[in-house]
Amino acid sequence: MIHIDKLINFKKYHVKPGKKVSTKDFDTGYDGKEITKAEAEELLEEGRNLLAEIQDKLYAHNQYRILIVFQAMDAAGKDGAIKHIMSGFNPQGVKVHSFKAPTAQELDHDYFWRHYTALPGRGEIGIFNRSHYENVLVTKVHPEWILNERLPEVKSVKDVNDKFWQERYKQINRFEKNLADNGTIILKFFLHVSKKEQKKRFMERIDDPAKNWKFSLSDLKERAFWDQYQKAYGDALSATSTDYAPWYVIPADDKWFSRLAIAGIIYKEFEKLKLSYPVVNATQKAELQKAKEILNNEEGSKKPKKSKK
Repeated sequence: MIHIDKLINFKKYHVKPGKKVSTKDFDTGYDGKEITKAEAEELLEEGRNLLAEIQDKLYAHNQYRILIVFQAMDAAGKDGAIKHIMSGFNPQGVKVHSFKAPTAQELDHDYFWRHYTALPGRGEIGIFNRSHYENVLVTKVHPEWILNERLPEVKSVKDVNDKFWQERYKQINRFEKNLADNGTIILKFFLHVSKKEQKKRFMERIDDPAKNWKFSLSDLKERAFWDQYQKAYGDALSATSTDYAPWYVIPADDKWFSRLAIAGIIYKEFEKLKLSYPVVNATQKAELQKAKEILNNEEGSKKPKKSKK
């Protein structure tokens, strides 16, 4: 995992800040020959162990907090990626939040409110399965849903125009900049699946009784808006990939590769923090020795003397 960046060019998945991009600019499948599926699985296992070690240091360091955002079309593999990559983490230090359609209570607040309350604390890792970006993705495809927010400046769908979306992108950038300025490391992943692969996975969910629960007719309904979603993703990626909260577009047609790429990027970004366990000072070392002495002198801690023959 340490040298994985020599096998995989992570830069090709990074959306450069300020660059106008389209989802068509990125591959949906792994087209390289540098690594095989078997090798990827071995590296992923190694990566889990390394990420667990870094998480332990993150918790002990207690200064940074990590926010990992996953966005994707249906059946792109978000749940699987979270399960496989994060399985090595200590669950006490990881919080996973899956955001659904906002409730009536959530709609009574600004659209960041429910995400603020789910942010990780210092020393913790937070994972958003869908996120505040739904407010510039699904609502951009269905602008009529913005009316549910009862915003003073929005009287009708006509008010949900390009100026509205540009302002919302700025709001998101300000939100993330504030988090970053206060010690949050933000990594955002768009799992880029092809329409053909999504259809294949939908069919598998329909044909396999064990996967029936994963399929909903609403998924098929949203598939009909495929082109609109691709446009919405391209606009969001272009407007909100920043130095402090970068976007990565991960090929998602090959699950084994997407999981490795995500783990590799997370590891390389964690590594930049140069985390280490806190070093105790002379006074603290003296206290530790004193504590050791007390424990050694506790009743019953001494070894029984051998009887004389």
